[in-house]
Amino acid sequence: MKLTDKVIVVTGGAHGIGAAMLRRFHREKPRGLVVADRDHAASHALAAELGGLDVPCDVSHESDIVNLVERATREFGTIDLFVSNAGIAVGGGVDVSDAEWRRIFDINVMAHVWAARAVLPAMVARGGGYLLATASAAGLLSMVGSAPYSVTKHAAVSLAEWIAITYGDRGIKVSCLCPLYVNTDLLKGALTDAAGATIKASGEIIEPDKVADAVVAGIDAEKFLILPHPEVATYFQRKAGDYDRWLSGMRKLHAVK
Repeated sequence: MKLTDKVIVVTGGAHGIGAAMLRRFHREKPRGLVVADRDHAASHALAAELGGLDVPCDVSHESDIVNLVERATREFGTIDLFVSNAGIAVGGGVDVSDAEWRRIFDINVMAHVWAARAVLPAMVARGGGYLLATASAAGLLSMVGSAPYSVTKHAAVSLAEWIAITYGDRGIKVSCLCPLYVNTDLLKGALTDAAGATIKASGEIIEPDKVADAVVAGIDAEKFLILPHPEVATYFQRKAGDYDRWLSGMRKLHAVK
């Protein structure tokens, strides 16, 4: 899929990977860009920079996503690419409160469900459309120290798979973005322990711009898995090849943390 003359919506678009994607998409000369974020001041500034539309949106509320789709459609017409990018991290294990489990599940999983529910009918009716879900390498592997993040990112990958299987023969393209370490505020929070000390990342930390380049290349090739860290594919293969050995290795990593 070429992005020239397309209408693109990005949630969580005001900062980090979302903002980098929007700036990179802008270089492809789309017909319309929509910056959706709960940080309205930042989304407004970025939309002004790119000549796009900013829409306040808290993806933990389905009504906000429905409003986003309606606003984008009124402004530009058909939505060609919907990027469900907003996400949060919550540290801890099964002891994390139910409220926090529900909050991260709404943002990291249900927001993808609600986005698909809002855009798929029109896309299917016209026989074409593209969904991009930002998940994480944690959705293919795991994340030491965070059960909620690992569980919800696995769910996001699974949902993207299901949509690709169910709607792929009806003209719907799906990609799932699974980076490892990216230099964003979310990563900085994830690499800080309860005492405020910094935890060392176990891989290369790349900049959001590099992720955005990988996304454009992945969409152009219509690849399901977009892996800005190519080594994630190797780790995933090793996990599938010998699950018990992989779990043993992850326990060693956990012990180091």
